[in-house]
Amino acid sequence: MSGSVIYSAIDLTDGFYQILMRKSDIPLTAVSTPSGMLWEWLVMPQGLKNAPATFNWMVSHVLRPLRAFAPSYFDDIFVHSRAEDGLSAVDVQLRHLRKVFEKMRENKLYANLKKCVFCAPEIPVLGCYVSKSGVRADPEKISSICSWPTPNNQTELRQWLGLANYLYKYTKDYAGLIQPMSSLLKKDVAWNWRPEYQDAFDAVKKSLASAPVLMLPDRSRPFHVVCDASDFSIGCALIQFDVEGRERVVSYQSRQMKPAEKNYPVHDKELLAMRYALIKFGVYLLGEQTFAVCTDHASLRTAMKSPHLSQRMARWLSFFAEYNCVAHYKPGENNILADALSTRPDYNPRRLTRHQFIPDDDDDDDDCATSVTLGINTTVSSPVLPLRQQIADAYE
Repeated sequence: MSGSVIYSAIDLTDGFYQILMRKSDIPLTAVSTPSGMLWEWLVMPQGLKNAPATFNWMVSHVLRPLRAFAPSYFDDIFVHSRAEDGLSAVDVQLRHLRKVFEKMRENKLYANLKKCVFCAPEIPVLGCYVSKSGVRADPEKISSICSWPTPNNQTELRQWLGLANYLYKYTKDYAGLIQPMSSLLKKDVAWNWRPEYQDAFDAVKKSLASAPVLMLPDRSRPFHVVCDASDFSIGCALIQFDVEGRERVVSYQSRQMKPAEKNYPVHDKELLAMRYALIKFGVYLLGEQTFAVCTDHASLRTAMKSPHLSQRMARWLSFFAEYNCVAHYKPGENNILADALSTRPDYNPRRLTRHQFIPDDDDDDDDCATSVTLGINTTVSSPVLPLRQQIADAYE
């Protein structure tokens, strides 16, 4: 939908009931009623194991020739258009709608007019709102989260976190914000709502209330990823430049470290953040042109020496080889976004000072990022050795 300026949303009425049952299967749907009568379904009923997959496949198959401008998700069809071929965006939208309606007529698909939206600058899509500006969170969901009363027990806190987790991709420091409250969810922990928990509770509300409008991913433009790790969490963001050259966030991702991960050396934590970013954004990055990963990897130069790579490091390097990415090394003060995703001093339970890299004497004083290509067959694009070689040297 990136680049489109006008949108329509079509809702299919009683979607499952628009698929007829195969005659040989009709007797298998018989239902016994209290009166002793048997009723058989002539259409696909709700509740069958394969009903959702069957319906979604049917709609996708019918609209397959139109998926460039009419993607679908189960009973929802989203039509998006922009000006092209000398026609205005409205004219193109009407042409697209006509093609969709013709396909629906051919296959006897019916829409619920009351739930449809036509030729609008913004439409609801799967719990959010999409427009030419990007993706924004549903205001009603944000209002529900922000108006939630202070929890009085673990159950109420879990309910609120379950609702807040739905919008975590709009918050750049979500894992760090909820970290203090996580200790209250542990088993056999007495409930004691202290001021630091209330501060974290209010901080999440404030962050969601000012949630940014995320950019719609544009496959024609290169992506780049920023990631970082702290002593208790990792965070990353997928970023693109828009048509005006502004840096826009496509999605935020962050999580708290597991107890075992907190014991990793610093360089392993940084690589863990990179691996987490590639997993979360893999649907956008796999098979794409070369993309950059901006990370604070200075710790690799001061890594603990070892005669060989650990099994964990070897597995991660093999995973990185699947991606055509270039690592850009930036100190924490220049990697502001990723640093904020993973580090928030007032929420650090141990109040530890972050590891700061002290450059070598022969390093350039500039803050220019050095880059190397990741992969099995690495190529050097700067005087710095390939990442695999750097890690191997650090262990020697």
